Amino acid sequence: MNLKYLFAFFLSICLITPTLLKGQSPKHEVRAAWITAVYGLDWPRTRATSAAGIRKQKAELIEILDRLKAANFNTVLFQTRTRGDVLYRSSIEPFNSILTGEVNGDPGYDPLAFAVEECHKRGMECHAWMVAIPLGGRRHVASLGKASVTKRKREICVPYKREYFLNPGHPETKKYLMSLVREVVQRYDVDGVHFDYLRYPEHAVRFPDRYEYRKYGNGRSLEQWRRDNLTEIIRYIYKEVKALKPWVKVSTCPIGKYRDTSRYSSRGWNAFHSVYQDVQGWLGEGIQDQIYPMMYFRGNSFYPFALDWQEQSNGRHVIPGLGIYFLDPREGNWIVDEVERQINFIRHHHLAGEAHYRVKYLMNNVQGLYDRLDKKYYNTPALQPPMPWIDNEAPSAPDSLTIEHIADGYWKLNWQSSTDNDQRNAPTYVIYGSNSYPVDTSDPRNILATQVRGTEYIYAPILPWERCHYFAVTALDRCGNESSAAEKGL
Repeated sequence: MNLKYLFAFFLSICLITPTLLKGQSPKHEVRAAWITAVYGLDWPRTRATSAAGIRKQKAELIEILDRLKAANFNTVLFQTRTRGDVLYRSSIEPFNSILTGEVNGDPGYDPLAFAVEECHKRGMECHAWMVAIPLGGRRHVASLGKASVTKRKREICVPYKREYFLNPGHPETKKYLMSLVREVVQRYDVDGVHFDYLRYPEHAVRFPDRYEYRKYGNGRSLEQWRRDNLTEIIRYIYKEVKALKPWVKVSTCPIGKYRDTSRYSSRGWNAFHSVYQDVQGWLGEGIQDQIYPMMYFRGNSFYPFALDWQEQSNGRHVIPGLGIYFLDPREGNWIVDEVERQINFIRHHHLAGEAHYRVKYLMNNVQGLYDRLDKKYYNTPALQPPMPWIDNEAPSAPDSLTIEHIADGYWKLNWQSSTDNDQRNAPTYVIYGSNSYPVDTSDPRNILATQVRGTEYIYAPILPWERCHYFAVTALDRCGNESSAAEKGL
C-alpha cells in the first residue's frame, strides 16, 4: 500500500471540511431519510383503531414530513414492506400489525397512498422501501397464520437459524417479489422502489439451498451461484419496473463496503463475500438507478469505500447512508463533526447525496444535527440529480408566464403547461425568484418551490423587504431533465 498516497488522501479529507463550509450547496443533490415502521421505531406511535387514532397516526407522519420539508430534504424512504407484511392495501400480503395492533388489521386508510400524497404536496419524492429476503422469526411468522408467504408459497421459503427467508436460489422467488413490486408501482405514484436486505444472511455457509444449488448451479461455485441469484432477482425486477414506469427509480441499500479496495481493507466483512451482493456488477450492468450503501462507519471505514463506490458507479447515483443514530450516546460515541465531515467529503467528490438513518434522530435533533443541516448544509432547496441513462431530453419550456397581484403581499403566477415526449412522464415545475434579470436558474438560492403540480403558484414572501421582483418557471420531468425558463418581472 502506498503510504504517501494514503497520507495525501486523508489530509485532503481534513482540509475540505473548512473550505466546503464556506461554499454553496449544490443545486442537484439527494437528501434522504429512512422512515422506519418496523416496531414503530420512527412511525407510527399511535394505533389506528378509531377515527381519532387514524387522525393522530396521520398527524404523526405529517409532522415528520413537515420538518423534513422545512430543512429542504427532498427524498423520503418510506417503509412499505417489513418482513412478510406491508403498509399498503395488498392482495398478496397482510397489513403490518404496527398500524392497528392486530395482524392484518385495517387501519381505515392506505398508509402508502397517504405518504405519497403528502410527500408530493411538499415537493419531496416518496420511495417505497421494501425488505426483500427475510421473513421474520418463528413467532412473527406464526402470528401471520395462513396469510404468511411461508404457508402460501412454501416452496420458495426456507428456515435458517430461527428465522424464515425467501430462497434467492429458487426461480419463483424473483416472480413473487415482483408481484409485490407490481402492486406498488402500478397502484401508487411512487418515485422509487428501494430494496433492503436483498442479500443472504451474513456468512451463511449452511443456508439450506443445497437442493437448488445441485439443480441450478451449472458448475459454478456456491458463492458465485448465490451472487448470480441476487443479480438475477434485481435484473428481473429492474426490467419489469422500467417496462411499467421508466422513471421509477430502482435502488438498494447494500452492505456499506463492496470488498477490499486498493486504498484500504474491508477486514473480511463486505457485500461481495459476506452476503453475496455483487453491487458493483449491478451498477456496471445498469440494473440500478441508485444505491444507498449502508456506510454507518467512521474514518478509514468510510472515506476509501465511499470513493470506491463512486469510482465504480457507471454514472449511477451513489448516495451513502449515514449512521446518524450513532450520535445518540446510547448507540455510539460519535460527535456531530463526523457527520459533517462525511457530507463535505460526499460533496467534494461529487457523489449524488446522502441518506440519514433514521429519521427519529433528525426529529430529536440529536447533537444539533437537524439544526446544522437546516442552517448550513441544506439551507437552499435541491433538485433531484438527473437520470440520463433513462431519458436525457428536457421537456418543452412553460409558456405565457403571467403575474397577477391578488392581495396585499400575494401574487399569483400562471403559465401554459409544458409537454414531454412520454405523456405519462408529466412534468412538474420549479419556481425561481430574484432581484436581478435574467433570473439565474443555476443558483439554488433562487429556488422558491420545486415539484409544483399544475400551472399556477401563489407567491407570498414572509418578509416584505425580501420580495423578489423577477421570476422564472422551468419544467422538470421525472428523470430530472429541466427545460429552459419562462421569465417575467413584477
